[in-house]
Amino acid sequence: MSDALQAGLADVVRRVRRSTVHVFDERGRGSGVVWNDGLVISNAHVVGSMRPLVETGAGRARGRLLALDRDRDLAAIGVDLSRLGTVFATVRASGTLRCGELVLAVGNPLGLDGAVASGLFQGAGRRFVVADVRLAPGNSGGPLTDAAGRVIGLNSMSAGSRALAVPSEAVQAFLNRHGLPGSAFWRAA
Repeated sequence: MSDALQAGLADVVRRVRRSTVHVFDERGRGSGVVWNDGLVISNAHVVGSMRPLVETGAGRARGRLLALDRDRDLAAIGVDLSRLGTVFATVRASGTLRCGELVLAVGNPLGLDGAVASGLFQGAGRRFVVADVRLAPGNSGGPLTDAAGRVIGLNSMSAGSRALAVPSEAVQAFLNRHGLPGSAFWRAA
């Protein structure tokens, strides 16, 4: 891999890490994505209370559960992010990906802050985006992105050596159903 390609990928990872947060409460720990101003999206199985904590390297803030869909494994958390040094995620429709595109899973597995795993996009259905990325406990709720750092899904679970992520279109539909603002940075391609 060329030095320029490695440097470019490292820049993408650095940006994605700034829109990835820790989400935790008495039930457990996971990750979340800063979807827009004051809104973090995570998995329902990560959020066990009405007032989860959201944390970055710059600090932590108490959030408020705004919406929950256990069937789709999605949770929306309202939180004041102004002191946490985050940026909003850029979102891409997962249906626009081609099989074989490079994808990145970012999260906080096993106590690691902003860890990254890479693999290839395998396909997307209505239920999940599938990639050959190995997830670990703590990756749940973190972003699955394309090589440009655009969120294509929310990591939900592993199936062997494959990552299963809730498609970005399903996250947008969840927000619409609950009257919450979607991403200001939605990209169709």
